[in-house]
Amino acid sequence: MKVSIIGTGYVGLVTGACFAEVGHDVVCVDVDRDKVDRINRGETPIYEVGLEDLLRRHVGKRLRATTDLRAAILASEVTFIAVGTPFDGEHIDLTYIRQAARDIGAALRDKREYHVVVVKSTVVPGTTDDVVRPVLEEASAKRAGVDFGVGMNPEFLTEGVAVGDFMEPDRIVIGGIDERATDVLAQLYASFPNVPVIRTNNKTAEMVKYTSNAVLAALISFSNEIGNLCAQLGGVDVVDVMRGVHAARYFTTPLKDGGSAVAPITSFLYAGCGFGGSCLPKDVKALVAHGEAAGQPMPLLDTVIKINSRQPQKIIEILERNFASLDGLRVCVLGLAFKPDTDDMRESPAIPIVRELLARGAVVSAFDPVAMEAARRVLPAERVRFMENLQSALQEIDAAVLVTSWEIFREIPDIVRKIEPPPLIVDGRRMLEKRLVARYAGIGL
Repeated sequence: MKVSIIGTGYVGLVTGACFAEVGHDVVCVDVDRDKVDRINRGETPIYEVGLEDLLRRHVGKRLRATTDLRAAILASEVTFIAVGTPFDGEHIDLTYIRQAARDIGAALRDKREYHVVVVKSTVVPGTTDDVVRPVLEEASAKRAGVDFGVGMNPEFLTEGVAVGDFMEPDRIVIGGIDERATDVLAQLYASFPNVPVIRTNNKTAEMVKYTSNAVLAALISFSNEIGNLCAQLGGVDVVDVMRGVHAARYFTTPLKDGGSAVAPITSFLYAGCGFGGSCLPKDVKALVAHGEAAGQPMPLLDTVIKINSRQPQKIIEILERNFASLDGLRVCVLGLAFKPDTDDMRESPAIPIVRELLARGAVVSAFDPVAMEAARRVLPAERVRFMENLQSALQEIDAAVLVTSWEIFREIPDIVRKIEPPPLIVDGRRMLEKRLVARYAGIGL
């Protein structure tokens, strides 16, 4: 099929490249000429494992980028809206959604063939039907359900493994105003024959996305609350506690060979220094605000956010327990992106940690395998020393704070073993074996 995608961020570009991989002809649309040119050269403007390989394989064949939205609409059968939806604390900002819908509608005015417009961006329940559809109808002077279709197809992509998530989905949720629209989307996803397909209306599809993220955020905050209690009680390690929890049959399945398989959901049942990124914090806050506006308070999810916002402070408290003062303390922050395998700094716990350390007078250095340039744009770069590699980052410091669980950080025990005196390692992700580190402290310990 011929597909156009409005927006070339993490969702739009990964979706476009992966649709090309399964055989569709794709054109990605963006207002940023530089980004468009880079994509057409086979270069990815974002760091995402496997994405650049897909671009180089398909650009100039089944994949291209353009700034010409109108031409892209007229040359395609299905259009995805994958633009940003910022959250201001009370409402998600639909400015880009409305503009995309207006521009698409204007192009549809001159198109005779049936066309399906699909919202891929994360929007609160009711947005596709109550905002996007009326704008499309007004701009096109046509009727939804007759002249064109409207659908909602939420994404379930985890940054860092987004390409793998798209190519091996656990589910495909297809919303639409009618069966004709959902049939087109089902045809588009026909290359994934063994994947559960949930067909529903647009409002339910929107709710599935928010609920999926909310449950993950709730599990993380639950784990952090348990970890904080373990630390307060003393003599209890949250890692051991969660190991016992994960062994329950709810989370572990016995295998015929005598082994066992732990459910992937347990990766959210570990204590740490907080979740970040472009999805979980924003989506949970938006869902809470949406519930309040609808007259349905959501105290559980409100508490999930409050727990998470306090979690980076636990790192500072651990340092305070181990040093007389943070003033002049040499601290290296290890990991700046909100999670491994991405350069995304949005809502990263490293940001409040670095800022609080600087406010306390600490001498701060930092290292991340990928996100250094992105970090320079959001951190007070003139006050942070950015290190070139892990080896140098661990030299001549009093403490290192592990914030992001990059695999390279498993080398820390071997490196600090050769340093005298060794720095304190504050494990904000509990990824290291504490017995292998001479001076170790961690969340939930």
